[in-house]
Amino acid sequence: MKYIMLIYQGAALERQAALTEDEQKQVYADYQGINETPGVTPMPPLGLAETATTVRVEGGRTLTTDGPFAGMKEAVGGVFILEADDLDAAIEVAARVPAARYGGAVEIRPSQVYW
Repeated sequence: MKYIMLIYQGAALERQAALTEDEQKQVYADYQGINETPGVTPMPPLGLAETATTVRVEGGRTLTTDGPFAGMKEAVGGVFILEADDLDAAIEVAARVPAARYGGAVEIRPSQVYW
């Protein structure tokens, strides 16, 4: 089964910025290790939430807003796709994501095809 793994930064960015250089290198190594995990399809890194543009269409008019769709403390900071046997296997990979241990979270969603 394919799972979409959404990484929410929460306080992780601030906490990681306070780490020593060696600890920060370990965080990057941990992310690289996840990217190299069999079944993982990494995505390019996302820009910061404050650089986002949100698009809505109302009454046939396209409206744009600077910033993310919803103001939230735990903005999405990354995403990857995981092919895993079951949810338990997906949880094991999610638990390795550094953001999850530094104040963020990883949301796991089963991939669904609607067409």
